[in-house]
Amino acid sequence: MQIKKNDNIIVISGNDKNKTGKVLKVYPKVNRVIVEGINIHKRHTKPSQKNQQGGIVAQEASIHVSNVMIVDPKTSKATRIGSKIIIDEKTGKKKIARVSRASGEML
Repeated sequence: MQIKKNDNIIVISGNDKNKTGKVLKVYPKVNRVIVEGINIHKRHTKPSQKNQQGGIVAQEASIHVSNVMIVDPKTSKATRIGSKIIIDEKTGKKKIARVSRASGEML
């Protein structure tokens, strides 16, 4: 999965199409992400120690990774992701960096 926490993404299909947000949590085993302000569902909660009032709480639900794309930092449009091998000059170790396919900008 190429989407990581704190990435800016855009929704490409579903009820929240064309909305953008920041990734809050990633579930790689089931290929789902939770995005800030996207796919809001209401949940009915009983009063408890943590929430003494109870009532209806709105919270984000997960969305499948195939329905989101990363936003290119240069053009602010949806883009695919590639990878590039970078050799660290100090240690000589290889690192893999995520790169925008559209502009070549590192993510």
